[in-house]
Amino acid sequence: MCLLQLGIEPDIRPNETRLQPSYRMDLRNFSEKEYNKFVKLNTVNDWSQLRWKDTGRPYEVTSFAQEKKDWEEQHQQTLPANVSWQLFNKSFHEWFVKDVPAEMDISKRNFMKSLRNFKLAETKSALGEMIRIHLWNYAHRIEDGIWDPRGKRALFEGLDLIKPRILFLGAAEGYEAMQLSAMYPGGDIVFVDYDPFCKETRFKDFPDTYPFLGSNPSTGGNKVYHKNDFETEYIVKDIRYLPFGNEFDIVLSVGLLEHFPDALKSEVVDWHKKFLKTGGYIIMTTPRAQLKSKLYYEIMADVMNHTYRELMTVEQMGLYLYENGLDILKHGYIKVHNGIVARPR
Repeated sequence: MCLLQLGIEPDIRPNETRLQPSYRMDLRNFSEKEYNKFVKLNTVNDWSQLRWKDTGRPYEVTSFAQEKKDWEEQHQQTLPANVSWQLFNKSFHEWFVKDVPAEMDISKRNFMKSLRNFKLAETKSALGEMIRIHLWNYAHRIEDGIWDPRGKRALFEGLDLIKPRILFLGAAEGYEAMQLSAMYPGGDIVFVDYDPFCKETRFKDFPDTYPFLGSNPSTGGNKVYHKNDFETEYIVKDIRYLPFGNEFDIVLSVGLLEHFPDALKSEVVDWHKKFLKTGGYIIMTTPRAQLKSKLYYEIMADVMNHTYRELMTVEQMGLYLYENGLDILKHGYIKVHNGIVARPR
């Protein structure tokens, strides 16, 4: 079969990975060795027997962005949730669109210049910027830990779905819903975020050339999809006021649950149940509680930490969902995320 029949541009090979200036494209599948290294699934045999005394509580991130601190000092109040997300989305997107190799060269030159000038404050700032761009390069381009297509496909595979309707809550640039739609093609995606910037910039600027490895329903083999291949609608609205009933085969969120304290977590779970068809799937991910993640959120605080945030183990995440009425069908962790596939009990 030729490359064009697979939906792949002639210069992109199946099972290939390639670094672009701002991201990694990855059409590889896991080998068994790599699968066991990067993916750990279904570690809990009986969720009904798990207790908080066994899991401990999530790790709360307490290093916040200077932008948040400055706003609160100026206004003498806590940064409102909607403003915190606006600041975060703009800050985060600036890193997604960077030409990382060029930025690494610039940061190195600025650091060396500051050393020659013998200015301590300037040197400290330049060193911090150099560390952040190198860390971003490692996390997003080298390890591909943020999008993590191989890990996400491992989490999403094996679902009983035909042309699913997907609702993505807190969608940002929409990555995971597009990966799901590539694996289970022919349906549609509704993205929801209450920050207009996510629709107008983060999703709009997501690269049209980014390849999603999915399924070809005509042949049963692989096929590569791109953003423009998916049927999508992007709604800017508060999740609490969406007009939908229980009409979606998948209700998805990525990095949402951990931004709410315990008193509100049951409400977050209810948002997912509210829009789900009978027999549909709730899919959720959260950042993992591991040393690398803790260091990442400390060093990248000015980029990442504008609002409440926790890091969890998959057992902690699953216990929240189980206690709020979900049966967990599949769970595990991939590079930097926990992932759970569940259904209401």
